[in-house]
Amino acid sequence: MDGIGVVDLVERLGSDEDAVRKMAAFKLQSNIGDLSFADDFISHGGLPKLRYLALHATGNTLAYSLASFARLLEVDKGWDHVNQDVVERVVELVVTHPLVNILRGAMAILGAIVAHQHSPNTTSSQLDTFGFRALKPAIAIYPQFLEMLVSRLSSADHALCANALQLINALMRDAITNDGEAEWPKFIKKLQELGVIKAVYTLMQSTALQDLAHPLLEFQNLTKVLLRKWRDVVVDLHKPEHRRALKGIHLASNPEKPSDPLEDGEDGKDKKHNPEKWRRLGFETENPSWEFEEAGYLGMMDLTDYVRKHEDAFQKLLLEQSTLPPRTRCPIARASLAVTSILYDHFEVDKSDLDDTKSYLALETRSNYDKIFKPLILQWSRLHLAGLQAFCRLWKATGAEREDFLKLVDLVRVLLEAVVGGAKREKSVQEVEDEIQEFDLERLRQLQMELFELSYEDTWGHHLRQVRDELNHEALQFMKEQRIRCLLQGAWFLNNLAYKADAGRVTEQDLKPSSASSFRYAKLSHNRRFLHYADFDIKGDQDPDLDSLREKLDLSIVSSVASNISTTTPPSNRSSSSTLKHLPHQKPETPTSTTKITIHGYLSPSSPPTSSTPSNKNNKHSRNPSKSTSHSHNRNTNKEQPEIPLLALYPVTHSQASEWLDGLLMLLGQQPITSETKKLTGL
Repeated sequence: MDGIGVVDLVERLGSDEDAVRKMAAFKLQSNIGDLSFADDFISHGGLPKLRYLALHATGNTLAYSLASFARLLEVDKGWDHVNQDVVERVVELVVTHPLVNILRGAMAILGAIVAHQHSPNTTSSQLDTFGFRALKPAIAIYPQFLEMLVSRLSSADHALCANALQLINALMRDAITNDGEAEWPKFIKKLQELGVIKAVYTLMQSTALQDLAHPLLEFQNLTKVLLRKWRDVVVDLHKPEHRRALKGIHLASNPEKPSDPLEDGEDGKDKKHNPEKWRRLGFETENPSWEFEEAGYLGMMDLTDYVRKHEDAFQKLLLEQSTLPPRTRCPIARASLAVTSILYDHFEVDKSDLDDTKSYLALETRSNYDKIFKPLILQWSRLHLAGLQAFCRLWKATGAEREDFLKLVDLVRVLLEAVVGGAKREKSVQEVEDEIQEFDLERLRQLQMELFELSYEDTWGHHLRQVRDELNHEALQFMKEQRIRCLLQGAWFLNNLAYKADAGRVTEQDLKPSSASSFRYAKLSHNRRFLHYADFDIKGDQDPDLDSLREKLDLSIVSSVASNISTTTPPSNRSSSSTLKHLPHQKPETPTSTTKITIHGYLSPSSPPTSSTPSNKNNKHSRNPSKSTSHSHNRNTNKEQPEIPLLALYPVTHSQASEWLDGLLMLLGQQPITSETKKLTGL
């Protein structure tokens, strides 16, 4: 207060000098919002002087007084000094005064008066003093009040725009809540005719959104309230306005005029009834009232608005449909009602007040503006028209019939969700309309399938994943058994090295060149514990039996399996088997194979040492080439003994390599790695 007390401030408000009053009012507006200060101010008789200044002052003194009075009302004080004189004075200022700082305070006072009836302190005797009804006598004197109020929404002063919009919101909410069923629609229609929708739509898309966020969001929520009230109104043909609206739709369709009266009609007043009077317009039956059950009076308003504004296009469309078979005619009326319901669901009109409160809290973060504000909801009629035109276009493009109506509804729903839902806040309604009309049918169907898959995944995803996991496990077990059966069946391999040492444990006899063989046969024992093998000079016509294989490898001492087999793509089609196939009459001197499987392990204490043999050095080196893949399954954790190669196999084909490598790995409890096995598992 800069050293000025409440008593001095009250005295200065009553001073004869305007400069003193102006300074006192200026200081008052910054302190009156404090509840304790407001109580002291009223107790010292300051309220009558403040009211006097609001009624008679001019210039900045008036502006400061109005701002102080508005802030006093905001803390729910001073209502006993609000009467028709104050209301009429403030309405006069809104209509006639050009100064922005005066208009701000005036609109703030009116907004508080209109909204005050929702306060718990309101009594039944104050109903004519507060609310919209308190302004009606003054508005009758200044009928241009609403027009001037709407025009303030175009002001360059954002604070004035906010106050004007807050007052409009208060008037709308009060009218919807307290006026009769026949009164509030007239008030809303008058505001719309004055251009409030266009003005708010422009503000919602402008850069001024941050300063106007709360009143704009309230207007958006009030728009939802209006849509919900219209939707909840049941279409009743006993009501004159409903009957007139439906009759207007019929007359706009340019119906054929009956030529003759009924035979039993004496004065000719009773006309012949067209058996398809309403079905011709696209209704399902000749009793159209029940078809408005879902869309309510909102659906009738949308259909009436379309027919009234586009009567020629409506008649032309009906004429085109009349030339088609009844099954292939586009049901225009039903399509209009369906588009209304689609838009109603898209904008979440049934959203609760609790959700609106969450939206207010989300305004604290500017990044949420595009998510919260939906300016296109203010262009409801244009979106409805675009949706209805898109329905008719898709009906014709798809060759739909009567039974396909619901499918077309789903398709239009996807279209509007994609275009309207994906539109940014700054996107104009014209761009949205153009995109709806130009949306490609093939792209729309693809989008529909994607959304269907997402919906299916949301509903059944958990169960499908569980079934998929079970099937994958069963497939893996099946492939494991198949691969191990390949080992049980046995197979021929090439023996590329001149030494027999790769056949397992190396002995002195193995180092002799005379012991070289060209083929090796390996087979898994029936108990799956031993791998039997032997080397042969030639490949016999019949596979040797298990007893004839003199060597065997105990799989319990195997630690890992190494291979240079590709795990992603199969190698070249050229293999040792294809070479042999191309030379059927020649005995190959030394057939070779570049594919190698090496089994590593730890020798038991009774086995002879092999760490210094050339064969061991070769296999140790082969475990770490750039293309090799090593898979380890340690059964013996004794690190005192070195891991050595126990057996090397050279598969003839890639399929054989895949069978034996994955068979050995799965036998050791590991996962398969080759692309062929993975492909078969995924079938």
